[in-house]
Amino acid sequence: MLQSINPYTGIVIENYKTDTAKVIQEKIDSSHAAASSWSQLSIKQRAAYLSKLAEYLDAHKEAMGQMATEEMGKPISQSIAELEKCAYTLHYYAENGEAFLKEEKIKTDASESFVTFEPLGTVLAVMPWNFPYWQVFRAMGPILISGNTMLLKHASNVTGCGRAIQKAMDECGFPKGVFQLLQIKSDAVANVIADPRVHAVTFTGSTDAGRKVAATAAGHLKKQVLELGGSDAYIILKDADLKAAASVCAASRLNNTGQSCIAAKRMIVEEPVAAQFERLLLEAFEERPFGDPADKTTKVGTMARTDLRDELHKQVEQSIAAGAQVVCGGYIPAGEAAFYPPTILTKVTKGMPAYEEELFGPVASIIIAKDEEEAIAIANDTEFGLGGAIFTTDLKKGKRLASKSVAAGSVFVNTMVSSNAKLPFGGIKQSGYGRELSAYGIKEFVNIKTVYIK
Repeated sequence: MLQSINPYTGIVIENYKTDTAKVIQEKIDSSHAAASSWSQLSIKQRAAYLSKLAEYLDAHKEAMGQMATEEMGKPISQSIAELEKCAYTLHYYAENGEAFLKEEKIKTDASESFVTFEPLGTVLAVMPWNFPYWQVFRAMGPILISGNTMLLKHASNVTGCGRAIQKAMDECGFPKGVFQLLQIKSDAVANVIADPRVHAVTFTGSTDAGRKVAATAAGHLKKQVLELGGSDAYIILKDADLKAAASVCAASRLNNTGQSCIAAKRMIVEEPVAAQFERLLLEAFEERPFGDPADKTTKVGTMARTDLRDELHKQVEQSIAAGAQVVCGGYIPAGEAAFYPPTILTKVTKGMPAYEEELFGPVASIIIAKDEEEAIAIANDTEFGLGGAIFTTDLKKGKRLASKSVAAGSVFVNTMVSSNAKLPFGGIKQSGYGRELSAYGIKEFVNIKTVYIK
């Protein structure tokens, strides 16, 4: 049984039956059968389906957004914006897929030699709850436009969102089997990966779960793309516009109630401006109180589940016991809702959970560095490498540090890290490997074939 619980009310939304072994096999069969005919369509024909789906998401963003808000507590305005971003990304691949997959002529001693891009077959997507639509559609765009079919194993607590996606695909007239939602628990994933009709896996989630998926896929010699945890460093140099930096850091840390792999998590501040930045960050946090996720004015909703909230609070308490100080927040509010208040911890040092671990919720860690060199060293002193940001009024310096010094898949200067259909997205170290989005993402799940004619 898959259970969906509203984290604001604590009320069970619905219980969903898990797929039987027979149904799982039927769905894999359907995806495998569809791969042949779907791949034979022209890219323009596949693009037409994606465009229609994008229009559907725009037309149904209020209702679909409400489902996300009910299932995982995302503020409704952010749920709607998430669907708008999904629609944009589908349009992007519909418009650019043909160019991305165009044969590449290579001059050799052959009479003709070129590289062509063929679909692999069926791709399994194992997706998390924090962005229940975006995570799926950003994978779906490149997977489907390149001629693959897709199986989705969604997080159990957002099964309603998964079913809404299946409904969208069906109502847009996608051929049977091109997209299939698997209503299964995590312990059934390994058998799906092992199935010879499944050719590759894309996974977004925790580093520990990613290791298990990678090990299973590697055991069957199947391609994987992994987008895992992050503990993004936002470096505030002494020449930064501190008010602007604090505003961006607050927006990034509290977006999606802090439940984002690329949220600002560690604010590394040069010592001469640390006290001023702390004051400005507190002011920015105070402008974002938590509240009813269904209210369009709410900027910080509930966390997705009470157990996740409790684990976050445990990390905060352990950090305080080790010497961190609370600037604001740091407590569990009364009531049934899975709220955790926007929290700032200062005097964070090495060895604390707030320094070493990913805090997946609305908690900011302030770490003081004596100078620029130490700030960069602290930023890189982590097992993660997903994103990071640098704040400075010296753009040449910002460009140099972002390009050469910070070890991460994405580094932004004077703004928050975000994913964009036009740019590759992914991490290094324990944040995973492979890339999603852009022309790079579409090449992850194709056979890059050399053709040589003498």
